[in-house]
Amino acid sequence: MRAASNAPAQRFSWREWLAGDPQAAALPERVRDIIASEDRASERLIGFVQLAIGLALWALYLIAPRPVDAGFSMVAPVPVALGVFTLFSMFRLWLILRRRVPDGFVAISILADVSLVLGLIWSFHLEYGQPPGLLLKAPTFVYLFVLVVLRALRFDPRYVLAAGAACAVGWALLTIIAIAVSGSGAVTRSFTEYLTTSHILIGAEVEKITALLVVTALLAIGARRAQRTLVAAVKEEAALKEVRRFLSKGVAEQISGSALLIEAGQAIARDAAILMLDIRGFTGLSMRIPPESVVKVLTAFHARIIPIVRDNGGVIDKFLGDGVMATFGAAQPSETAAADALRALDQILIEAHAWQRSLPDLGVTEKLSVNGAAAAGRVVFATLGDGDRLEYTVIGEAVNLAAKLEKHNKLEGSLALVPAATVARARSEGYAPSADYTVRPGATIAGVAGRLDLCARFA
Repeated sequence: MRAASNAPAQRFSWREWLAGDPQAAALPERVRDIIASEDRASERLIGFVQLAIGLALWALYLIAPRPVDAGFSMVAPVPVALGVFTLFSMFRLWLILRRRVPDGFVAISILADVSLVLGLIWSFHLEYGQPPGLLLKAPTFVYLFVLVVLRALRFDPRYVLAAGAACAVGWALLTIIAIAVSGSGAVTRSFTEYLTTSHILIGAEVEKITALLVVTALLAIGARRAQRTLVAAVKEEAALKEVRRFLSKGVAEQISGSALLIEAGQAIARDAAILMLDIRGFTGLSMRIPPESVVKVLTAFHARIIPIVRDNGGVIDKFLGDGVMATFGAAQPSETAAADALRALDQILIEAHAWQRSLPDLGVTEKLSVNGAAAAGRVVFATLGDGDRLEYTVIGEAVNLAAKLEKHNKLEGSLALVPAATVARARSEGYAPSADYTVRPGATIAGVAGRLDLCARFA
């Protein structure tokens, strides 16, 4: 005997189905704002399309060959109905472009559209002087389908169902009125008589209404699926934008542009340049001022240097407390990586003076200075981690050398240190120093085998 399940049965809810994503109420406000913006764009599109339909009908009325049994007058029922429809479409579009229209106005707009089209259809038998049964055969009936299809552009099943229901009810009322005005003798059960006379075949009108309802149901299902897709896409896009704020531009592009699934262990060897920055004296300062002030000082520093790195084609690899590591030509290959890195270093040292002058405004009276170092060479741009947590990083001798040179500034008393070979390479790539370098031949660097020719900046 099968044991009974204690899990509560999930019940279908029309209210949830019509309202869209059941989780919509729990979406962050910024996501709801994006969805609302998409809804407004859809409503504007509907407004433009409806106005275009009105103008197209006007053009057809004016230039199409006239039937031999039809007169022409601008005050006849047909042009009057077309004029009202076009003017209302203009007013609705003007209102939509000015402000966000409430749901109530959209519902009224749907009723107005259906009423105008039905009024136009009703006017046919008056203009031609024929029994009301003639209007039920007017080809203008197909425009009711157009009104329903238009509402599917909003990706909201409520409005599709509202338009379809209004069209179906309206056509049923039109049929009833036509029978009432014509009398019961106008009703026939002969299909041939229905086609060749102005008699009314109730079954044919029921089929029209059924077709309207079937199309409405199918479009509502499609709109509901599209709505789910829209909500999911907006949620993903909003999340991606937030995540990208925590990633460097080059890394974000590497991830989003990858044709294959990114996995741990993937690596690319490239010629690149590494830039290391550090705020001298900041560690001691951070112990003497409130944490909020520490963050404020760092934020002000980053706000000045990050745009410089990006403008020179660099990527912020990571923030190291009061230090920064940037790469040039690692995330994306570059023929001028060394030149770009040294240009960025020159500009940062200049901008650092402006940042130092702004420190009193941040409540810091102590003197802080910015040190930098750069090195170019072969590096590996690699993906490390496991299946659930990945990180892009740069590995190679140039990375280690730049880090050691940045620390060596303290011994040299310099603001920036760069290997002479990197400066020569940068010059060959078009770099022109903005200040003089002092050559330090045969320097000994802690952790670096052998001696190294350096170029130092002291101002």
